Amino acid sequence: MKYRKVAKNGDELSVLGYGCMRLPTKAGRIDKDRALSQIRGAIDRGVNYIDTAYPYHAGESESFLGKYVLKDGYREKVKVATKLPVFLVKKNEDMMKYFEKQREKLQIEIIDYYLLHMLNGDSWAAMKSLGIISFMDQLKKDGKIFNMGFSFHGKVEDFKKIIDDYDWDFCQIQLNILDENYQAGIEGLNYASERDIAVIIMEPLRGGQLVKMIPKEVKKLWDTADVKYTPAEWALRWLWNLPNVTMILSGMNVEEHIDENIKIAGIVEPDHLTEKELEIINQVKEQYQKLLEIDCTGCGYCSVCPAGINIPYAFQTYNNAKMFSKMQHLGMYAGVVGLTKEVPKWTTTCLDCGLCESHCPQFIPIRQEFKKVQSTIETPIVRGLVKVIRPFAKSR
Repeated sequence: MKYRKVAKNGDELSVLGYGCMRLPTKAGRIDKDRALSQIRGAIDRGVNYIDTAYPYHAGESESFLGKYVLKDGYREKVKVATKLPVFLVKKNEDMMKYFEKQREKLQIEIIDYYLLHMLNGDSWAAMKSLGIISFMDQLKKDGKIFNMGFSFHGKVEDFKKIIDDYDWDFCQIQLNILDENYQAGIEGLNYASERDIAVIIMEPLRGGQLVKMIPKEVKKLWDTADVKYTPAEWALRWLWNLPNVTMILSGMNVEEHIDENIKIAGIVEPDHLTEKELEIINQVKEQYQKLLEIDCTGCGYCSVCPAGINIPYAFQTYNNAKMFSKMQHLGMYAGVVGLTKEVPKWTTTCLDCGLCESHCPQFIPIRQEFKKVQSTIETPIVRGLVKVIRPFAKSR
């Protein structure tokens, strides 16, 4: 395992961190045995940073780590990071209330790396008005946290303002080969790094989009390389090639993926990619931009939808239908959306409340994009077929 240094505290962090937002599940809950084996196995092989948050796995992630993972000496082997749910903070007292709940669930006295979760310009302004700066200072003064940071989903101009407003130790941004100029992006990465703020990367594989069902046009480009890498390795290597990336977080939940990521993390050094390899990556970026019509990463923050629409699945299916076999994905979507619920949750059941858009870290005009879904995979023919089939499916 390779390690990179945090400028402000000297910590040597593994270049690969373990993200606990997408742990393996069983019957809708975290699969305790499998997740425990996966995380501890990664720690045994050098991963020394675990990232979670208050809402992950419906609030179960922090408790799972505290009850199981951080026992038997494993607490001493890792830095633990979690996040204050600023979207739930309505008054100053809420800050300490949620913080203490998190310490209780994690069963630890000191949180190594604490973040304000999902900041943008508006939420940062709101938090400042509630006294967040004094709160953060007090946590450090009282020795309840070691390092203060924030995760960001917003405009790069707001990112820079937040960076300049406080003496941060680290930050967390979304970055991958498709999002080089999106949100904080490369510009934000450099801005933070120049101020000795460690930068941790989330969504390195864009919610799996860069490794699942690679379009044939993209595969042809990867195949032109002299040294053959998997799509995941290309994406990770591009990030680790950047000297000012401190760490990449991966939401690993498949043993083979964990093995692959750890193997790569033991090899890579900054500036290791050749000019030809960088050119191939640039060509792949251009090709994806032509094919990917809705920039959804599948993060799931829009799951607050009161109508029960599975928005990430709708957008994922739309993109896949455009890039791959339309009939295959149309049929899968019709079955999942039209037949698995008592009442189909088509995008046309949208209540037009806008709640999903207020939670979307990608700032997607979700209600507007529903029109694409409806014209491509929720056509009157598809819905009519589902209506005919439903009585027979229910009687089985």
